[in-house]
Amino acid sequence: MTYVIGRECVDVVEKSCVQECPVDCIYEGARTMYINPNECVDCGACKTTCRVGAIFWEEDLPDEQRQHLDDNAAFFRGILPGRDGPLGSPGGAATVGRIGVDTPFVAAMPPTNA
Repeated sequence: MTYVIGRECVDVVEKSCVQECPVDCIYEGARTMYINPNECVDCGACKTTCRVGAIFWEEDLPDEQRQHLDDNAAFFRGILPGRDGPLGSPGGAATVGRIGVDTPFVAAMPPTNA
């Protein structure tokens, strides 16, 4: 079980969650943020501080956003555009900085008027 960042963050990239995460497991793509499911300790600090309501406990993810659960994990398991291998679990977002690319699912989403 883990927390998931949904579509409310796409093109907003509201980072109030990053400062509250005690394990630094929230990574920045190009258009959204991603929570590493292997590094998240399920504390919920990110959810309570997210100013745009983009973070959900995976069981509470709205049905129309269920794709974000698998997509969030794919950001870490798959090979992202322009990268040689999966990001995996590098031990904290601060160690790698902004990734600057998104999963194909998020990259294909139409721009939002944020």
